[in-house]
Amino acid sequence: MGSRMFPHVFAPIRIRGVDFKNRIFLAPPSPNLAGTNNEMSPELIDWMRMFARGGVCTLYLGNSSIDITESKDEAFQLSLYAAPGDTVKFDSIVLNLARYADMCKEYDCHASLEINHNGENTHFETVGHAPYSASSFISAGERAWAAAHNREPIAAIEMTKEKIAETVNKYGDAAAMMKRAGMDIVLVHGGHGNLISQFTSPLYNKRTDEYGGSLENRARFAIEVCDNIRRKCGENFVIEFRISADEIAQEGMHFDETLELIGMLKDHIDIIHVSAGLHSDFQMKYYPNWCQNYMMERGFNVHYAADVKKRYPDLLVSTVGSITSIEMAEEIIGNGWADFVCMCRPLMADPDMPNKYSHDMPEEHRPCLRCNNCTKHLMIPKPIWCAVNPMSHMTSVLKDGVVPKAPVKKKVAVVGGGPGGIQALMTLCERGHDVTLYEKSGRLGGNVIGAAVPLFKVDAKDYLKWLRYQAGKYAKEYGAKILLNTEATKELLDLEGYDAIIIAIGARPLIPRGIPGIDKPHVAWAPDAEEGNAAVGDNIVIVGAGAVGFEAAIDYASMGKNVTIVEMEKKESSQMKLRAANGTAAWKFLEISAEEDIDLQYGRKLAEICDDKVICEDVETGEKVEYPCDTVLLAMGLVPRWDEADKLRHCAPEHDVRLIGDVKSVATISEAVNGAFQAALHI
Repeated sequence: MGSRMFPHVFAPIRIRGVDFKNRIFLAPPSPNLAGTNNEMSPELIDWMRMFARGGVCTLYLGNSSIDITESKDEAFQLSLYAAPGDTVKFDSIVLNLARYADMCKEYDCHASLEINHNGENTHFETVGHAPYSASSFISAGERAWAAAHNREPIAAIEMTKEKIAETVNKYGDAAAMMKRAGMDIVLVHGGHGNLISQFTSPLYNKRTDEYGGSLENRARFAIEVCDNIRRKCGENFVIEFRISADEIAQEGMHFDETLELIGMLKDHIDIIHVSAGLHSDFQMKYYPNWCQNYMMERGFNVHYAADVKKRYPDLLVSTVGSITSIEMAEEIIGNGWADFVCMCRPLMADPDMPNKYSHDMPEEHRPCLRCNNCTKHLMIPKPIWCAVNPMSHMTSVLKDGVVPKAPVKKKVAVVGGGPGGIQALMTLCERGHDVTLYEKSGRLGGNVIGAAVPLFKVDAKDYLKWLRYQAGKYAKEYGAKILLNTEATKELLDLEGYDAIIIAIGARPLIPRGIPGIDKPHVAWAPDAEEGNAAVGDNIVIVGAGAVGFEAAIDYASMGKNVTIVEMEKKESSQMKLRAANGTAAWKFLEISAEEDIDLQYGRKLAEICDDKVICEDVETGEKVEYPCDTVLLAMGLVPRWDEADKLRHCAPEHDVRLIGDVKSVATISEAVNGAFQAALHI
C-alpha cells in the first residue's frame, strides 16, 4: 500500500511524456565539488547520490555556468562550455555529465542542472575582463568588492546584439549538452539578479533598444533563451524557469510586474519556479529572501507561488523557500498553491526524507536547523555539508550512506547527552558496539535545550524533539543504556572498564569573576533564565551582543519587557563578528531589535552590578555609564569544561578516548555532531 498520509506529494505526473514519480525536487545547491577543470567529478556524483537514493524525483545542481570564461562566481562550479571546435572538451563534459545522469537513473530519479550566466556578478579578477550585463553600470556589489581589493570600480559591459545572440545560443548549447548526456529537464536561472533577470529587471536594464524599456522588450532575452533551448532539445524535454517573484530592492522588479512577465513566458516554458530576492548585490541584503535563516518564517515564498497559480491555473508552478518537511509540501500541493515543492537544506539534513514519508514514518525525519552552516563553506571555498547530517560530509567515503560495522565489538562510554553525545551513541550502536551514555542532568539535549526555548526557535525545537526520539529508539532497538542524573566520574568509568570513551560534556557559561555584584540573585545566565530557572523582572540588561544575547533580548522584548544590551566591543567590530558567526540571522537580530526598541549599547565594559542598575565603563574614555534594571542576564560566551574532561582522558586506552564538541573547542552544533560521527566511525 502506498502512502496514506501524503497522497498529493507522491502523486506522479507526466510532462511532455517525461514521467516524474513524485512532486519533490532538490532545489539547486552549489556544493563546491566540481573538479578543478570545472567538470562533473566523481566526488560531486557521490554527493548527489544521497539525494537520488533518498527518493526525490529530480536533482538540480546549482549555478552551472554556460560559459565559465565570462561567468564564474564560485571556485568550483560546473562548466557547460566548450569553445567552438573543441571536441575534446565537449566530449569530456558530456562524458562526465552522463555519469551523473546514469547514477540518477539507478534510483528512478531525473538528473538535471540549473544553467546560469551571472552577468555583472562576475568580478574582473576572476575572468580577466569586465563582466557583461544588459547595461553598463557599476553595481553596489562591485563598489564594495573594488574597495576591498583596493582598486577603482569597473563598469559592466553592455551586451551588443551580437553578444546577446551568442549568449542565447550558449544557453541552448548548454541544455543540448545536458540532453546528449541523458537528461530530460533543465532549470533556467532567470532570477536572483543573474544575467536573465538583469535584462528583465528595471534595476539593471537601462537599454533603449528592443531589449530595454517596456516589459515586453525586457522579456525578449528570456524568451529567446527558452525558445533556443526548445529548438535544440526538442519537444520531449522539460524547461523549468526560475524567477524572483519580487526582487524586494526598491528599484527592482516587483510582484505585479513579475506576474505580467510570467504571462509572457508561460507558452515558452513548462514549469515556473518561484523564488524571491537578489543574490549578492546590496551587501547580501536581499539574499535571505531566497535563502532564509532560522529567524524567518517557514514557507517564506509560498504565497508568491500560490498567487501565480491562481493567476495562471494551467501553468505548472514550483515553490521554494524554507519548506522544511513533507507535511508542509503536502499542504502546499493539496491546497493547489503549487504543483511541485523544491527543498535544498532540509534534504541535506535528511536526504532520505521522501522515502521515510512514503512509508508514513514522519517521526524519523531529521529536521533542518536553517543554521546555514552549509552555505558558510561556499566562499572559503570548502565542500558544503550539513550541521545535523554528518553523512553529508563523507559521501565519497560512505557511498551507500551506511555506517560500517566495527571489526571488533567494544564497550564504549559516551559522556554527555547533548547533540554530539546523542550522535555518538547512534553511530556507535550502528557500528555494533555496547554503548552507555552518561548525562549528569535529568534531560537529554545539552545546550539545545536552552536554544529551543524562544518561541521563534521552531527549528531548534524540532531538532531537540528528534534527538530525544532517536536516543530512545536506539536504547530500545540496540540496547544502548542511557543513564540520566549520573555523573561519569573517573572512579565510575574505571570501575566499568571501558574500551573507548567519547567525552561530550560541552562548555559552561562564562561568568567573569572579580566583577562586584556578579553573584547577586538577580543575575543569571540568559538561557537559564529563559528556561524559567531564574526570576526575570520588567527591566533587563543583557551583557553580550552575540546570538545568545540577541535571542534572549528579542524573546523578552516580545513579552513587553524593557531590554538593553551592553557590549564591550565597538559597534562595527561587534556586528562584523555577529555576521561572521550567524550569517543572515544577524540582519534579523538587528532588524527585530530596532522594531522592538531594544537599546543596543556598544563599547560598554561591565564594571559593577548593583541591586537596581549596572555600571559600565566606556571603553574609549573610561567614563562610567549606568543602566537601571531589575534583572541582569549574562550572554558573554562559553568556556570548555577542560578540567572535567582531563580527569576522564585516561579511563580507557588513550587512543580510543576522544573529545568532541564544545569541550574540545567552543563552536556550533555542526562541530559537535560531525565530530561525534567521525570519532565513533573510528572506534
